[in-house]
Amino acid sequence: MSLSISVVIPAWREAEAIEGAVRAALGVGDEVLVVDAGSPDGTAERARGAGARVIEAPRGRGPQLDAGARAARGDVLLFLHADARLPPAARGAVLEALAAPEVLGGNFLLRFEPASPGARVLGWLNDARRRRLRIYYGDSALFLRRDAYARLGGFRPLPILEDHELIQRLERMGPTAYIRHVEVTASARRFEGALGRTVLVWVVVQGLYSLGVPAERLARLYRDIRRAPPA
Repeated sequence: MSLSISVVIPAWREAEAIEGAVRAALGVGDEVLVVDAGSPDGTAERARGAGARVIEAPRGRGPQLDAGARAARGDVLLFLHADARLPPAARGAVLEALAAPEVLGGNFLLRFEPASPGARVLGWLNDARRRRLRIYYGDSALFLRRDAYARLGGFRPLPILEDHELIQRLERMGPTAYIRHVEVTASARRFEGALGRTVLVWVVVQGLYSLGVPAERLARLYRDIRRAPPA
């Protein structure tokens, strides 16, 4: 019996991107859920029009992701950012990875578009970090079995790094798959002209979190770093 897949997309003011995300995800998931936080720009209406099931949740990526997971009906939960796109081959790749019963979940190789030199550098860093350190984030289309998500207790309501915190627990629980022959694409526009600052954010925030600095304090630091002028 084939596993069913639920794609969960948290959204806040994503009217321009949400239709493309939903339509691409419909080629992969048996259902697509958009978890909107009351966006005033028509995000929910556009998602519904594109074919998603829309639910409401309090604003915050962690609470929205958890609400979507709890409402989902699939055997597999696939969490997707609104500015990311799943290729049709992602479905077969997920099912192939999870054909091994010991594999609990995993993620995809992430490519940023448009493909500027900076975007390629960020993609290479993401790939190297995943392969060597087993560190990855939700923008690379995290997926996991529903029962594994339940055993983990779901996403915690953190203001930042909610995906990384869940992934840490997932990696300790058992084997995961890194799908590198199928790419998920995400927008690189938020990094344009700020490659140095983006890498600085990754290094500082990740490093301090690893040293035990609470996510609540890091959320304030994250905002400060992003406001800093480019190096």
